[in-house]
Amino acid sequence: MSRLRVHSFAISVDGYGAGRNQEFSNPLGVGGIALHQWIFATRTFHQMTGREGGERGVDDDFMARGIANIGACIMGRNMFGPARGPWPDDTWRGWWGDNPPFHTPVFVLTNHPRPSITMKGGTTFHFIADGIHSALKRATAVANGQNVRLGGGVATIRQYLRAGLVDEMHLAIVPVLMGSGESLFAGLDVVSLGYQCTGHVSTPNATHIVLTRAR
Repeated sequence: MSRLRVHSFAISVDGYGAGRNQEFSNPLGVGGIALHQWIFATRTFHQMTGREGGERGVDDDFMARGIANIGACIMGRNMFGPARGPWPDDTWRGWWGDNPPFHTPVFVLTNHPRPSITMKGGTTFHFIADGIHSALKRATAVANGQNVRLGGGVATIRQYLRAGLVDEMHLAIVPVLMGSGESLFAGLDVVSLGYQCTGHVSTPNATHIVLTRAR
């Protein structure tokens, strides 16, 4: 049975999953790149980016779990690209080049429909304009029993959390203070939503937390 899971989502010690002032030249916002430093040295990230080597260990184990048994992905429009409002044209095809790292169907939440985009390596971007439940239904249908991975950004994860649809979430809390940006949990009572901490382990780079929703 498919489960909706968040994997390898990094937040600062003060709870921010992205910095302020996100734009084309700074897609993660001010200071946002620091949230992802724990990823770059891992063996899994090296493999995803076509390189050899990389470090094994706990950080790499969590990265590897995030790509195993995934049959479809969901992401917000702000994760797909920098444009806001109506699409200016159909030329933007994501941040990841001709062969994105997803290798599954990806359902992009948007208020402005556009045709699907087929990329190399098995990734097809579908643009869903009728809400989070529709995106999850379509993603689950094509996942064929595998899990659905929920990507960013923060606003997208908050929508699915608020609706009680996320089954499991892996957060990497990095030793960085942001001060401002997009807060993951502000105003959310995750206990009342049914989530509990089911795992935690620390490395020099991050504290890995697993939150699971009771069925």
